[in-house]
Amino acid sequence: MDRTQKAALASAGIGAVVTALKFGAFWLTGSLALYSDALESIINVVAAAFAFVALRVAARPADEEHPFGHHKAEFFSAVVEGALIIVAALLIFREAVHGILAPTPLDAPLAGLAINALATAVNLVWATILLGRGRAWRSPALVADARHVMADVVTSGGVLLGVALVTVTGVFVLDPIIAGLVALNILWSGWGMVRESVSGLMDKAAPPEMVGEIRRLISDHGAGALEAHDVRTRHAGQATFIDFHLVVPGEMTVQESHEICDRLETVIEGAVPGAVVVIHVEPGEHAKARGLPVI
Repeated sequence: MDRTQKAALASAGIGAVVTALKFGAFWLTGSLALYSDALESIINVVAAAFAFVALRVAARPADEEHPFGHHKAEFFSAVVEGALIIVAALLIFREAVHGILAPTPLDAPLAGLAINALATAVNLVWATILLGRGRAWRSPALVADARHVMADVVTSGGVLLGVALVTVTGVFVLDPIIAGLVALNILWSGWGMVRESVSGLMDKAAPPEMVGEIRRLISDHGAGALEAHDVRTRHAGQATFIDFHLVVPGEMTVQESHEICDRLETVIEGAVPGAVVVIHVEPGEHAKARGLPVI
């Protein structure tokens, strides 16, 4: 089991603890906002489980049916998590509408606030850690899970505010109204996650700054070649596939051109974690005016 899978399992365990705390807060208060918050946390646990399964699949080596590996499984996980966030938002909307139509007083609000605040603090710390690790390890599944947990933190913050205002003012309808407003933010977060993950499934190019670095490396370490052109990139989970055409003098031997390719592959793979480099060698007459000169 690699580090990303361990992180996904840890996220599921922490999510289960947080969910239990939030349902305890709801049981003490009877607050619809706290109940909605607990429902959203259940989605966190399910999403973390999806992330773990996706990471297990993504870690499988390439085979005859999947010669490029299983990296895109992480994007499927992120799409599912985004969809689950949207479902959670709709569930909160439903509870908010019911609460607005029939507002009810709260029981033991201070105890409920304290328990929910503890759960929120745990989520905030874990979301920050998970987001940092997901970005450092270039794992779409972990980043999506971290954003999901952070969305839960936003939910909990709004719920805490709502319950506090209800306690201070005695205006019970504020509880479901604020829960509904928070659901709007969750809905937006889920939509953004789905959109980003679908872009990954559609072979979205690497970020411009990464492409610029790749082009610089080709130019600086391609001594012996004439130029490089048609540099293409695409992300697939933790892997970045890079391919380009390298133009060499027509009289150059296969051995000499191979040495240039090996040098370029080494420097690119050293600078871009998870890089998979493919270079197509062409003779000098295939040079293009718009090609990238190498020195």
